[in-house]
Amino acid sequence: MSAAIEMKRASSFAGHAEEDFSLHPAHVQTEDFSVFYGNFEAVKKVNCNFPEGMVTAMIGPSGCGKSTLLRAINRMNDLIPSCRAGGTMTFDGENIYRKDIDVVSLRMRVGMVFQKPNVFPKSIYDNIAYGPRLQGIKNRNDLDEIVESSLKQAAIWDEVKDRLTTNALGMSGGQQQRLCLARALAVKPEILLMDEPTSALDPKATTKIEDLIGQLRGQYTIIIVTHNMQQAARVSDLTAFMYEGTLIEFGATRQLFTRPREKQTEDYITGRFG
Repeated sequence: MSAAIEMKRASSFAGHAEEDFSLHPAHVQTEDFSVFYGNFEAVKKVNCNFPEGMVTAMIGPSGCGKSTLLRAINRMNDLIPSCRAGGTMTFDGENIYRKDIDVVSLRMRVGMVFQKPNVFPKSIYDNIAYGPRLQGIKNRNDLDEIVESSLKQAAIWDEVKDRLTTNALGMSGGQQQRLCLARALAVKPEILLMDEPTSALDPKATTKIEDLIGQLRGQYTIIIVTHNMQQAARVSDLTAFMYEGTLIEFGATRQLFTRPREKQTEDYITGRFG
């Protein structure tokens, strides 16, 4: 890799302090973890640790298994009849694929923001209050406080505070995605999964979401799937590169993009395939 390319890439990581990520405890850990759709192994014996409080990006070409692995963390793949998991995935040391695990409770602790905004056809207020109400919070003052704090965390409070009773479907796409983020934060998750959260947004809305990820770093463990390698470089502390269901390389974002250990990683980030 030429020195000029390496210097250009390194400039993208100006906001990332050099850090020993091994010092952060693993929030989610996989051991020979696989996901099957029928007989097809979409995720192949992945071994990795997602550190607590860090932002991890997962990159790779379409169909490489990154979204399947992401959805496995809150067992969203359970909704697909032919899907099953093998190996071990732990959250705070607990195997989340045990038969007696409370999946509803798991999904409260592991929030998710999808590729396209999926707001409920309800008021802005009721979108945010939905999760807390499911948790048993009924007091109006408590709900008001949760709604306001969640919208502030998602940097959208000032835009919607005077129209909380209006239908969320009337919001712009970028506003809807930030509302979905606020809704996920309202139940106070420990982990936030983001599956290509900006792919349907314009550049201005994308910047707002990326800025939010930076502000939430340290408060939550964030795992983001993205096709945009520049976005991975901008927002993440660590990056995982997947190809054909296999985890090829996983390490500090700066290192992976400027000094990849694997030839396949270098070929992908330099555009030779993908």
